[in-house]
Amino acid sequence: MLEVTRRSVVWSAFGAVLLLACTLSAFAQAGYPDRPIRVIVPFAPGGGSDLVARYLGPRLSDRLGQPVVIDNRPAASGILGSEIVAHATPDGHTLLLVFSTHAQSAKLFRKLPYDPIKDFAPITEVIATPLVMLVHPSVPAKTVQEFIAYAKSNPGKLNYGSSGPGSSPHLAAALLESMAGIRTTHVPYKGVAQYITAELGGEVQFSFANMFSTMPHWKSGRLRLIATAGAKRSETIPDVPTIAESGLPGYEALIWYGYMAPAKTPKAIVERLHREITGIVNTPEVRQFFVSQGNDVVAGTPAQFAKVIKDDADKWGAIGKRIGVTLD
Repeated sequence: MLEVTRRSVVWSAFGAVLLLACTLSAFAQAGYPDRPIRVIVPFAPGGGSDLVARYLGPRLSDRLGQPVVIDNRPAASGILGSEIVAHATPDGHTLLLVFSTHAQSAKLFRKLPYDPIKDFAPITEVIATPLVMLVHPSVPAKTVQEFIAYAKSNPGKLNYGSSGPGSSPHLAAALLESMAGIRTTHVPYKGVAQYITAELGGEVQFSFANMFSTMPHWKSGRLRLIATAGAKRSETIPDVPTIAESGLPGYEALIWYGYMAPAKTPKAIVERLHREITGIVNTPEVRQFFVSQGNDVVAGTPAQFAKVIKDDADKWGAIGKRIGVTLD
């Protein structure tokens, strides 16, 4: 009888704890958000992450009934901004507009001030797109094969820009060097806007970047678009060949953008944010905007986004090890 009583007390206590947790979760959802939401963009203004955040920000604000403030924190391949979010209070009022570099850093850096997978709660991937390869008009190459031939005859003389060591543009160029057997010079900048400006001025001769933010420059002819880095041609620019079909089969470098929150953010808040963000992205106006810029709209579940991050970390970690890219 005494044993039965003890079990009853234990189960009653467990039930009380479970009820309290459910109550707190419901309260968090009902009261959320109760102040402005800060979206950290860990790169400089003008890049793809910044443009995505600023395009979606006002729409998210309308849905949540609170201002959405975009806070650019460019430094160290996105590490500074990501660290802020990793250590923020997990209440849904500080979010990260994350770029594929986030996953790549997981296994490329020897040490990070956070765990790119364990310290964040994925909300949703928003869009994905292949990088594009851009060259300055001073480079006498209109195809990937011509570029490779020119680079081989001028070893070490071509500079390429990126948004920092371990960033997607850096890895894309390093992979090209490895597969093509060429040697060029890496010049890191704080963000996409900075290294594209440098390329426009001739400080660097080529780069990899997102189609989204660089379209005006290659459409105007100030930079030359010679290839895309996807597994297949882009529907937006079907006449532009891929690097893979230009003599380097198997070459692929995609980028994606999405939202994350600090780990331990209540599930109810993550679900609310997922519902609102995917609702925005799936509206005809927003879908058309992103598709017209050469992007694939994704808007998947938190679990699907978590898998994308893990798979990308494994893929680029293996590639980085193979081509000798390990970062401090």
